[in-house]
Amino acid sequence: MIKLTALIITFNEERNIDRCLKSLAGIADEIIVVDSGSTDRTEEICRSNNAAFIIHPFKGHIEQKNFAVSRSTSEYILSLDADEAISPELRESILSIKTSWEKDGYSFNRLTNYCGQWIRHSGWYPDTKLRLFKKSKGHWGGINPHDKYQLDDKHSSGFLNGDLLHYSYYSIREHLDQVNRFTEISARMANDSGVHSSLIKIIIKPLARFVRDYFFHLGFLDGYYGFVICKISAHASFIKYVKLYELQKTKK
Repeated sequence: MIKLTALIITFNEERNIDRCLKSLAGIADEIIVVDSGSTDRTEEICRSNNAAFIIHPFKGHIEQKNFAVSRSTSEYILSLDADEAISPELRESILSIKTSWEKDGYSFNRLTNYCGQWIRHSGWYPDTKLRLFKKSKGHWGGINPHDKYQLDDKHSSGFLNGDLLHYSYYSIREHLDQVNRFTEISARMANDSGVHSSLIKIIIKPLARFVRDYFFHLGFLDGYYGFVICKISAHASFIKYVKLYELQKTKK
């Protein structure tokens, strides 16, 4: 049976981290938490769950997760966010893989809880994530703050049954606050990458996002919160392109 290391990055996650760590019991042979300077009880909770706790300056989600991988003593990695937890079905799938690992990486679906309701549409499910992998076969990439694990060109991958449970927002205000933070990062990264905004994009992108998520991704089946999620997602697109437009004006 392989030795599996679970990696988690944190910052002031006392509300979520205990649930995450307890879901790893019996799955992970090593748990490493990389923290960027929490001032709450995050460290205390992690140590009480026998997790190694490392403090490291935060330079970006991608950079922090690649650093975490570098601290693992195992080739086999399970990466979680602090607000995620392993479901019972996914737990059994991972335990099975530990005895018969065949691929370079494995993905599974993520199911999000929003203000107490599980969201099964709205562009938020199945939200497939590759989070179980050999560390020598890829790296964390993407564009901050939307990181993703990227396997090397020559790789093999598989899919596991069971959901990764994501406890995202406890209130709509939290969602709006994160939209403001994330669109700030996304706009800067887009600007650095040479992406351009325009009045047409500011108008069309949010509208297209809402139509896609609410109608084509069946957001209306998620009821009230489905409508809220689709509207906020469209709003996030609007804010991103407005901020990008302002950055371009400043640059000129």
